Amino acid sequence: MDARFTAEQDEIRRTVRELLLKRSGPEEVRAAIRTPAGYDPVLWEALAGQLGLPGLALPTAYGGVGCSVTELALACEESGRALAPSPLLSTAVLAAPLILALGTESQRSELLPLLASGELTAALAVPGAGLATALGLVGDNHGDWAGGGRAGGVQARQVEGVWRLYGQAAQVLDGHSADVLVVAAHTGGFARSRTLLFLVRDSRDSREGREHRNRRERSDGGLVRVRQTALDETRPQARIEMRDVEAELLGEGEGSDVTGALAAVGDTAAAVLATEAVGAADRALERTVEYVKQREQFGRAIGSFQAVKHRLADVYVQVQAARSAAYYAAWAAGTRTGAGSDAGAEARADAGSDAGSDAGAGAGEQRVGALALAQALEALRTAASEAIQLHGGIGFTWEHEAHLYFKRAAGDELLFGPVHRLRAYAADATRLFDGEVVV
Repeated sequence: MDARFTAEQDEIRRTVRELLLKRSGPEEVRAAIRTPAGYDPVLWEALAGQLGLPGLALPTAYGGVGCSVTELALACEESGRALAPSPLLSTAVLAAPLILALGTESQRSELLPLLASGELTAALAVPGAGLATALGLVGDNHGDWAGGGRAGGVQARQVEGVWRLYGQAAQVLDGHSADVLVVAAHTGGFARSRTLLFLVRDSRDSREGREHRNRRERSDGGLVRVRQTALDETRPQARIEMRDVEAELLGEGEGSDVTGALAAVGDTAAAVLATEAVGAADRALERTVEYVKQREQFGRAIGSFQAVKHRLADVYVQVQAARSAAYYAAWAAGTRTGAGSDAGAEARADAGSDAGSDAGAGAGEQRVGALALAQALEALRTAASEAIQLHGGIGFTWEHEAHLYFKRAAGDELLFGPVHRLRAYAADATRLFDGEVVV
């Protein structure tokens, strides 16, 4: 493994950082999260239309750039530094890889170029609060998280050859503004219950819809989107209610390994989220170091006190360790899935065959995203906590950005963790405490 970044990767980081420094400062972030869409559409147009970030890890055959997961992770690291709200995570990290892995050639050719260009955004909707379980990060995703064939969750049935969805999905990232929903639903009843993925599309113009949607919105066909009040406002979430909603089956259905594809996407998403958290932690530490050099107490800068130096040195070591783990996880995910292969069939085979059963089966596939995410979230929480403490009273107020970083750490743990469950499932999957280690 060559740990050095290429000139192209360094250029991606530099370009994204420069753009976000100009257009996504603390005040711009607060203004963006108050909009109906939850993000700045002008900034999204720059990230997607000018820089092509949603298509970084998509094959060139479908309008992507053809890079690997590493390039996408580096871009998200810069996004994490600024806490820039955007549909990049929901579109490029969660939804688009599932369409690439499981979709038919027609579905991939129709949707992926539009997602890569940013003209459309997408969101992954799973029932209840089971996103981490569905992605195979904190437990086996072969369970009943999608409803189990019983009441609850999201159910799908065919009526005169048309699929219809019934149920509710909570905590859907960017679900209120997404043009395409990838919905996990159970079908087949109790005896033949299985989880499949379905596409629910917005029939209205995408840009106007995203910019003018209300807090609670009901569209034709029984689809209700309710934007939720989230702890981390930089990650807008919605509750999706479906009552007799027409949907399109993603892929061929019977031959699709949905849980395997979700587990593969989950590992990649964890690696990307880890680098994003590292970027946020690094920025929180950077701002804290700047502040302790200026704030004076007893006639000297508080940064000159040995106790403060030790606290920040510990944070620095933790952030650097998390960065190494995150980079390795991104490299491993890119090695497993291939660097933007033009062959959609290869991506589908990868998601269906080797990703799948459980995390233990993937240990030999370098599936280390969950562990990297646990370390990065812990580093971010520590860095944000120290930022609040060392900034004194101002660190607790809405006027300061330190609390935004702390809420990002707590919010990501609620969505994709918590840390102890990420580590516990990784240990169980490798049978770490059973006397036999899977290598």
